Amino acid sequence: MSTVAVLGAGSWGTTLAVHLCQAGADVRLWGNVREDLDAMLRERENRKFLSGIKLPDGVKVLPELEEALESADFTFYVVPSQAVREVAQRVAAIGHASLPVCAAKGLELGSLKRMSVVLSECLGDPCPVFLTGPSHAEEVSRGIPTTVVAAAADETRAKAVQLLCSTPVFRVYTNNDLIGCEYAASLKNVIAIAAGVCDGIGWGDNTKGALLTRGLAEISRLGVALGGRRETFFGLAGLGDLITTAMSRHSRNRHVGECLGQGLPLAEVLGDMVMVAEGVTTARAARDLGRAHDVELPITEQVCAMLFEGRSPREALQSLMTRDLKSEH
Repeated sequence: MSTVAVLGAGSWGTTLAVHLCQAGADVRLWGNVREDLDAMLRERENRKFLSGIKLPDGVKVLPELEEALESADFTFYVVPSQAVREVAQRVAAIGHASLPVCAAKGLELGSLKRMSVVLSECLGDPCPVFLTGPSHAEEVSRGIPTTVVAAAADETRAKAVQLLCSTPVFRVYTNNDLIGCEYAASLKNVIAIAAGVCDGIGWGDNTKGALLTRGLAEISRLGVALGGRRETFFGLAGLGDLITTAMSRHSRNRHVGECLGQGLPLAEVLGDMVMVAEGVTTARAARDLGRAHDVELPITEQVCAMLFEGRSPREALQSLMTRDLKSEH
C-alpha cells in the first residue's frame, strides 16, 4: 500500500484524496485553513467545496503539514497555482522526500514559470509528475468515467503515478511531453473564459465552435514555441481538457466568462466565487509570454482586455472578427 499526502483541501484535492483511498492508498489530506479541516473532521465531508461526497475512513484529515508528509511515498500538490511555491517551500523546510505530483494548472505570475519548474526549484527534485486532463471534481468524485494524463520527463515516474491512480473508472495515460502538457492545461483556461463570454452574451454554436478551433490553434502555437510538441495539444491535456472546460456547467473559468458576458464586473464575479478560476491569472501570464516570444495570441489579448482593461465583449469580438484576412493554415 502506498502512502499519499494530498496538499490542498479544495474540491480537486478532496476528490483526489477520496479517489486515491478507493484505489487502495493510505491517504493524508492537508489544507491551509484550520477551520475548514475541523469541519471536515466533524462531518467527514467537505461541505464547502465538495458537498455530498463522504470521506472514506481511510482518508486522514491532518492539520499539521509535518504529520501529513510523514512516510509519504507520493505528495500531490493540489493548491491554487499561485500558492504552489509557498507550499513547496514549506515542504522543503520539513525535509521529507517523496515523489512530487502536481495537479495545479497555471503559470506563476511574475516569473511566468510552469508549476513543475516551481516545484523543482523549491524541492531540488528534477522530475515532478504533472497530472492533467478533462477531470472535473464534481464528476470524478461520483465515479463518472474519466481519463487523464500523467506527464513527466521520466517515464518510470509517470508510470508509477499511472499505477497509483488508475481504476476501472479513472484511466491514466502517460506522456513524456511535460512542457506541452503543462502549457496545454494552463492556456486552455483562458480560451474557456472566452467561451463563457459567448454563453453570457447569448452568441450561438457557430461562435463557440470557431472560438474553440482558433483557440486550440492559438495555445498550440504558443506551447510549441515554448518547447512543447504540437500533437500534445490535440490529446487529453489539450483538446480534451479544452472541450470539457469550455462547455461544462462545472467549469469555474467558463463561469467567469459567462458573468462577464452578462455585464458583471470582474471583482464582483470573483468575490462571489468560493473556488479559484485559474484562467484569470493565466491570461495575463500567457499574454506576457506571447509578447516575449513574438507569438500572436489574438484571443488571449482580447480576454485580457475584457478582464483588466474594461473592454466590452462586443468590442472584443469586433476586434477579432475584423483582423486582417488570412489563410487558416
